[in-house]
Amino acid sequence: MKASAFLYPWDVVGDPDAPARIADLGVGQVTLASAYHSTRALTPRHPRHRVVTAEHAALLYPPDEPYWRGRELRPHAAGSWAPGDAFGRAAQALAAAGLDVHSWVVLAHNSRLGADHPETSVVNAYGDRYPWAPCIAQPRVRAHLVALAAEAAVRPGASGTELESCGWYGLAHLHAHDKIAGVALDGTAQYLMSLCFCSSCAQGYAQVGLDMRELKDRVRRALEPVWRGGPAADPLVEAGGELLAATLAFRTRVARELQESAVAAVRERAGAGFQVLLHADPRPDRCGADAGGDPAHVLGVADGVVVPCAAGPELLDPFAACAAPGAVLAANLTVVSGMGGRPEALADDAARAAAHGATQLRLYHAGLASDTDLERIRRSGALG
Repeated sequence: MKASAFLYPWDVVGDPDAPARIADLGVGQVTLASAYHSTRALTPRHPRHRVVTAEHAALLYPPDEPYWRGRELRPHAAGSWAPGDAFGRAAQALAAAGLDVHSWVVLAHNSRLGADHPETSVVNAYGDRYPWAPCIAQPRVRAHLVALAAEAAVRPGASGTELESCGWYGLAHLHAHDKIAGVALDGTAQYLMSLCFCSSCAQGYAQVGLDMRELKDRVRRALEPVWRGGPAADPLVEAGGELLAATLAFRTRVARELQESAVAAVRERAGAGFQVLLHADPRPDRCGADAGGDPAHVLGVADGVVVPCAAGPELLDPFAACAAPGAVLAANLTVVSGMGGRPEALADDAARAAAHGATQLRLYHAGLASDTDLERIRRSGALG
């Protein structure tokens, strides 16, 4: 089964052995970050460093100044962690090793945008802003993300792209020194805490017959038992279900508009033959890197999907049920044992994914994996 390994440019730039090492895994493709959020990443084999700290969301290539001139919101270039055209240098080295390169673009996950322009962030029912989560209902945010998708996806050396966080982001976030796990939040509570109450969302709720003040009060009342430390009892589930049904029509429409516009902008800039995949979850209420969406709509917009399968392949089923011939259904499997991955079981996990309709694999994340994990991948026999 065809497979692609996720990489950052700093996994490759400055390490002359990296391209051959990745090719030796048996993958034919690399999904290489071109626009990425802040992170702290291990580089276990790099000859010059072991930890890379990306201080803020950034482009990993030089932005095209004429392209961004006059736009209200603009991305930032990377600092010392990926200077100059880090993406381009890494892509060239990987291509020389016989690997196909696709860009990896993170969209609605950007704490630098939230710091520079707080008003662009999702704001919850309690008035707390999530600076990592741009509100995609705001027209200027959506315009920025569409422009970012087009430029960051279509990089020299890339023959396709994968768009991550192309939808709603919410409460869940791997934040530095995170301290929000003191009260367990189930899926219903996560959804309610991810609802946005900015002025653009207020207008959207009004369009589907909801008053934002009343909605905000209902969300707070529904969540009150959770904050008291009680179980996510039936009243929360019932209220959450009602609120999900009431708000999801508006939020789904907004996410669809972003996905349609972003994919169209990429295709217009790239021309024919450029593959566009969306990281997606078939549950429309889900927020985050794998944004929720209707499977039929997602597959009608993009050439395929990358689906989170670390917990099992079942999320592939709704996409497989409506996929047209030739659509890419890529199962995203974690292969870093220190991050809960199962490199030793890659063959079994790949077979299970294929039984649920997967046509390709994504390996998260070859740059972060230990030598032992990489050797387990090589020996698995699952790739090729």
